[in-house]
Amino acid sequence: MGIAVGGVDLLSEKAAMMRECLQKSETITDNVVTILGSFDHRLSALETAMRPTQIRTHSIRKAHENIDRTLKAAEVILAHFDQYRQAEAKILKGPHEDLENYLEAIDKLRSNIQFFGSKKGFKSSDGIVVHANNLLAKAISKLEDEFRQLLLSYSKPVEPERLFDCLPNSMRPSSPGHEGDPSGKNHHSESHNNNAEAVVYTPPALIPPRFLPLLHDLAQQMVEAGHQQPLLKIYRDARSHVLEESLQKLGVEKLNKDDVQKLQWEILEAKIGNWIHFMRIAVKLLFAGERKVCDQIFEGFDSLSEQCFAEVTTNSVSMLLSFGEAIAKSKRSPEKLFVLLDMYEIMQELHSEIETLFKGKACSAIREAATSLTKRLAQTAQETFGDFEEAVEKDATKTAVTDGTVHPLTSYVINYVKFLFDYQSTLKQLFQEFEGGEDSSQLASVTVRIMQALQTNLDGKSKQYKDLALTHLFLMNNIHYIVRSVRRSEAKDLLGDDWVQRHRRIVQQHANQYKRNAWAKILQCLSIQGLTSSGGGSGTAGGDGGTGSSSGASRAIVKDRFKSFNIMFEELHQKQSQWTVPDTELRESLRLAVAEVLLPAYRSFVKRFGFVLILVHFQRYYVISIKGVKVCSSNMSSL
Repeated sequence: MGIAVGGVDLLSEKAAMMRECLQKSETITDNVVTILGSFDHRLSALETAMRPTQIRTHSIRKAHENIDRTLKAAEVILAHFDQYRQAEAKILKGPHEDLENYLEAIDKLRSNIQFFGSKKGFKSSDGIVVHANNLLAKAISKLEDEFRQLLLSYSKPVEPERLFDCLPNSMRPSSPGHEGDPSGKNHHSESHNNNAEAVVYTPPALIPPRFLPLLHDLAQQMVEAGHQQPLLKIYRDARSHVLEESLQKLGVEKLNKDDVQKLQWEILEAKIGNWIHFMRIAVKLLFAGERKVCDQIFEGFDSLSEQCFAEVTTNSVSMLLSFGEAIAKSKRSPEKLFVLLDMYEIMQELHSEIETLFKGKACSAIREAATSLTKRLAQTAQETFGDFEEAVEKDATKTAVTDGTVHPLTSYVINYVKFLFDYQSTLKQLFQEFEGGEDSSQLASVTVRIMQALQTNLDGKSKQYKDLALTHLFLMNNIHYIVRSVRRSEAKDLLGDDWVQRHRRIVQQHANQYKRNAWAKILQCLSIQGLTSSGGGSGTAGGDGGTGSSSGASRAIVKDRFKSFNIMFEELHQKQSQWTVPDTELRESLRLAVAEVLLPAYRSFVKRFGFVLILVHFQRYYVISIKGVKVCSSNMSSL
């Protein structure tokens, strides 16, 4: 009980103490609030007193900031003024002393024009911009002069020897060529080059490479100043003449159709061969070199580069193509076919390079001109081909071939056909372009037609001979020459074995006809027909130490037969000794064929009727000469 009472008292004391503390805390809080209220009042009064000072301080700070900005702007303007003065001084000196600094001064001047042009609030900016633009115009004008001077100084015609050194070894003038090719075909042509050596062309440096970057910088400044047209004119005037002079030094001439018509064929053929060489040099070396110069000087300005290249090369290209056009338009003749094919080949060979070099709209006229010439050459070649076939069939040359040998027309046509096979790939393109179909069948068809035209003409020429034997000898010689030539050439694969065998049989037929017509009459002299009587009486009236004529043959008739044989044999000998069989094998075959018919008949006649003659003994050798080949037989002559 006592413990409980003591605990209650303790709690009461603690509660009383807590109450007292709370009362003190409230008193302190009230005092602090009073003090703080007093501070707030004082601060408000202080703030009111300080406000004018703060306003003045802020204004001073803003003024300082404005002054700083103005000073900085003034420094920039002064710096640009300083740059302008420096640039002006360098520009007035000109570009000759230090071109690099001159170009740098122009860049700074442009920067100043842009700077002052943007300062619309600056009172003097308009005047400065006008003055700077005038100075820039003068600077660009001096740059044009410098560009022109540099370009002219280093633009020199290329000597032929230097161009030849850029060619592959096999195509340089010192290389031995193929001789004896009447077609004038250049077998060193890339399209026929089967050598293992790679064909490499190295375009010459038309302007020293170390000056190209400088020329590029000058051109860039002029383009940025809007002076594209003056730049184009300067470049064209400087470079086009140099290209033309380079071609002229090489030997290129500008000939028209009338000029071509006046030239002798040998001279014209040589000029065409040169033209083919010149085209290759011009495209692969000169124009390729010029394209490289254009691309480097006008790098970054593609349309301007193409325009400059087109204007620089137009006259040179025209000079070259005009000769090709003159040839294509000139009077057609068979001998021109091969040079037309040569010219067509070179245009085809250079087609892809022309398309690459003369790219873009500015060069479209040049590309079209080259394509037009290629098509015209192809068309003229095709028409000449047709003319040749017709000319062969209608050839009316009066060249006399009195000995029946191979006619000049035959050898000409056969050589012509042989050379056609050197152009198989070219002819393939022509046939595909104009006739369609497979190239081999087209070439075979054309070859057959030409051969048929030749045979038709030879048949006509053979009728000029009065002697039918010589007619067949002539046809035998000529058709044999055709067959032999075909068998030894690529034409055999094209025409086929059937064609060869068929024409060999024709040769044999003419040989048989020759033998029959030449020797039929003389063989009749050796015939027993008409030499025997129906009765069995004695052939002689008196004893002559001989025997009776069991056959009843008349000595006078037999003697007359021998005499006729000798006369005819002599006449044939004299006549046929003027005839010719140029092929050794054919000549030997013909000699044996005649001997196989004549000699047995002669021996049989002598054996059967020799007893009729009183005196028959002689040994003479008559010779039938067919120009170098002899048919020999023993001949007996009666007294």
